[in-house]
Amino acid sequence: MGSLHPVPQVWTPLLLKFSSSSPSIWTLFTVNRPFLYKQRYPLLTTMAVYTQGRLPVSSPNGHKLAPKREKMELETDAISILHEKIRRDHGKREATRPAMDSQEADMYIQLVKEQQQRGLQKLKGDRECKEGGVFSYKVDPYTLRSGDYVVHKKVGVGRFVGIKFDVSRTSTEPIEYVFIEYADGMAKLPVKQATRMLYRYNLPNETKKPRTLSKLSDTSAWERRKTKGKVAIQKMVVDLMELYLHRLKQKRPPYPRSPAMAEFASQFPYEPTPDQKQAFIDVEKDLTDQETPMDRLICGDVGFGKTEVALRAIFCVVSAGKQAMVLAPTIVLAKQHFDVISDRFSKYPSIKVGLLSRFQGKAEKEEHLNMIKKGDLDIIVGTHSLLGNRVVYNNLGLLVVDEEQRFGVKQKEKIASFKTSVDVLTLSATPIPRTLYLALTGFRDASLISTPPPERVPIKTHLSAFGKEKVIAAIRYELDRGGQVFYVLPLIKGLEEVMDFLKQSFPDVDIAIAHGKQYSKQLEETMEKFAQGEIKILICTNIVESGLDIQNANTIIIQDVQQFGLAQLYQLRGRVGRADREAYAYLLYPDKSLLSDQALERLAALEECRELGQGFQLAERDMGIRGFGTIFGEQQTGDVGNVGIDLFFEMLFESLSKVEEHRVVSVPYQSVEIDININPHLPSEYINYLENPIKIINDAEKAAEKDIWSLMQFTENLRRQYGKEPYSMEILLKKLYVRRMAADLGISRIYASGKMVGMETSMSKRVFKLMTDSMISDVHRNSLIFDGDQIRAELLLELPREQLLNWIFQCLAELHASLPALIKY
Repeated sequence: MGSLHPVPQVWTPLLLKFSSSSPSIWTLFTVNRPFLYKQRYPLLTTMAVYTQGRLPVSSPNGHKLAPKREKMELETDAISILHEKIRRDHGKREATRPAMDSQEADMYIQLVKEQQQRGLQKLKGDRECKEGGVFSYKVDPYTLRSGDYVVHKKVGVGRFVGIKFDVSRTSTEPIEYVFIEYADGMAKLPVKQATRMLYRYNLPNETKKPRTLSKLSDTSAWERRKTKGKVAIQKMVVDLMELYLHRLKQKRPPYPRSPAMAEFASQFPYEPTPDQKQAFIDVEKDLTDQETPMDRLICGDVGFGKTEVALRAIFCVVSAGKQAMVLAPTIVLAKQHFDVISDRFSKYPSIKVGLLSRFQGKAEKEEHLNMIKKGDLDIIVGTHSLLGNRVVYNNLGLLVVDEEQRFGVKQKEKIASFKTSVDVLTLSATPIPRTLYLALTGFRDASLISTPPPERVPIKTHLSAFGKEKVIAAIRYELDRGGQVFYVLPLIKGLEEVMDFLKQSFPDVDIAIAHGKQYSKQLEETMEKFAQGEIKILICTNIVESGLDIQNANTIIIQDVQQFGLAQLYQLRGRVGRADREAYAYLLYPDKSLLSDQALERLAALEECRELGQGFQLAERDMGIRGFGTIFGEQQTGDVGNVGIDLFFEMLFESLSKVEEHRVVSVPYQSVEIDININPHLPSEYINYLENPIKIINDAEKAAEKDIWSLMQFTENLRRQYGKEPYSMEILLKKLYVRRMAADLGISRIYASGKMVGMETSMSKRVFKLMTDSMISDVHRNSLIFDGDQIRAELLLELPREQLLNWIFQCLAELHASLPALIKY
């Protein structure tokens, strides 16, 4: 093997005075160095044991890096820190987002704004609307109670003390003031002013109490909290935008309108309510007028006719030759759906309906799976097993999801994956907070059925401590009028005890137990006997929460009510009152003193929502009580907590209405000029380690040209193969990162003049402010000034070129971290 030569001028790469086209790769190397190609040190083979395929790499001072030290350097170096940020904040979706030109983006943004306004008007029509069409979540001070936490838009979080008359400095006439306690004193403000500035403070966790009260003497901490909330909101808006834009880009031919649809609808034996009629129209338009797949929520109480809306959608899709899937959270509900659908479609022998459940034997199940795959089954009903990999659809057109809130996280993700290709209809009495939130913001179409059918009467709800005499009296009253009773407990282990107590009290009455751990056949038989009226009292868990429709069961007793969620209780209560007979719900708790504040608030909400058709309002209350953890994930929950839910929602709607103002337009990578003369020289031994140095540098440039995610993948692969790069290679990589980040941020030129760094950009002042507000480093934030078409930074002293590049890299990395909060078209 030939001797090594020093390589004093191997690099003249990317002189950082970039022209619009890349320099020829041949300028990166001194071509007459034969060892640049596939030569190796003999000692490399001896090193292979501890480097596990990596080659030993010199540190800047020439010493070999030990593996442990190399790992530490990788964890702390600026590029690795940037990678962590990209992974956390951007995710792979940033890289895979489809390109869209500016004109197309304008059209979609307008569509999103219109959609959001429609969603708000439909679902929040009763909410006061202020100027600019933004809905107000401000609180009426007279509805506050002493001790309630409130948010003043300019001062922050305080505790409401009361309202009383006082004399102002400028007048002798007493006027009403709102008194609010803060961390460092009491504030009073006129009631008129309070109605413009105050919001109720709800926190997205169990305690309901803010971490601290704000200070009157120092509002800067509150401003920082508000800014964090605003940046978090912007990120959510962008996520929603991209979700919605992705949906708008999906296309399928509209379904044909046929006379058969009207004929099918005429078989509905009841007179539809006005809300029901509107839901029928909405769904029909989604299917027959639009090319975008439907994603509609039908929100209505138990027995308000949601199923009929689904049946008409199924008929429309199936009669056009596609398959429909009906997904239910429990076997009991799936079986009921199967019976209803089979009955309704019995006049159409060519339409085949199948049920897939654990009640089936292996052979029957295999037969059904085969029929689904071949397209011999048109309507498939079942539980989450329908989402399994073994179920292969021939030509799926519609997914109907009943009570989405009952499914697990993985199942919800699978349901979400269907939305890009098929029409989806979600039915719910009390939608999960995320579904509700999407409907409220208009990013999900929603039809609200809040008018009860004429024969429905409100359910009389009694909330009290548990007492055996009460239970016996309630059951006896129902049995005496020929009815049946649900007796619900939160856990299986309490069922037998209740059975013994009821057997003693009602020895001649047929009583049975039902829960999800029973054998399939046993559970099915029990439910069948209860539906037929043979069993008079059914002691059960919340397995009956969804869908069981027993006209003759009009009393429900729910024990240990504090262990149920608000939506669950609302659903359980809806099991009774399905006929025109007055129904009763007894909600029993062990001892009020043992209940948490959250449980008490939940029960109070349920008592308030006694009228029929209030599932939607209740879900909204549940969102306030349970908080936002289930909507946005843990990371953003803290940001919501910073300002409280009501102010958060108002800021969200405001942000949605001004979505186009937070838009950054990237520039092509090749057009970015960086006028800083810096030429790193790579150590010759590192070049010898590289398999094919010219190809590696070429690949680095190509990765940078593609997107930040590709550049990150390239760097990580390089490090996996060859270990941590020497300092001069790190500088070369940083130049590529700087240029890539500048392109993403819409910065077309970076230059330095003495202590001043300038960046030419087309971004707006509003976008610049949002970016700098979200910066973590005060040093970088305070040094940046927006000046027309430039961002300028005045440094304390003129830095050497390499240090200057490092400063620019850090600064751009912080600005780049705010990109998830901006519309990038």
